[in-house]
Amino acid sequence: MELTINGEKYTVDAKPEDLLLWVLRDDLEMTGTKFGCGVGICGSCTVHVDGEATRACITPLASVAGKEIRTIEGLARPDGQLHPMQIAFIEAQVPQCGWCMSGQIMTAVSFLDENPNPSEDEIIEAMGNNYCRCGCYTRIFTAVAQAAGENA
Repeated sequence: MELTINGEKYTVDAKPEDLLLWVLRDDLEMTGTKFGCGVGICGSCTVHVDGEATRACITPLASVAGKEIRTIEGLARPDGQLHPMQIAFIEAQVPQCGWCMSGQIMTAVSFLDENPNPSEDEIIEAMGNNYCRCGCYTRIFTAVAQAAGENA
């Protein structure tokens, strides 16, 4: 099966029902996408599929064939410049254990792509479906609000 990930074509020896998370992590060694709950609840495995935040742990390969997949590894520019959301997360000192960070960032980027100037309530609602084991929700909110402010 052929997949387009972070702008590159990959041919993987996998079945259509294999889950995107495990192909990314085990076959392609893109370990930035994390395994959390395995049932699509926590958000640590979030990637973009055609720009939409998608839980990779419940996404079969058949559903992403022919679509553009972006992982945390593909978020920075080709020259290495971090995405503004990554910069905001660093500046707000969000990362603690790291379990949820790539999923939080990918969710936030997709959200701001759809809603570049959100209200506080919209940020809280959009990010409320991702879990953070360290309880850094205030810092996550601050980072997303900072990135949104840079969009304005």
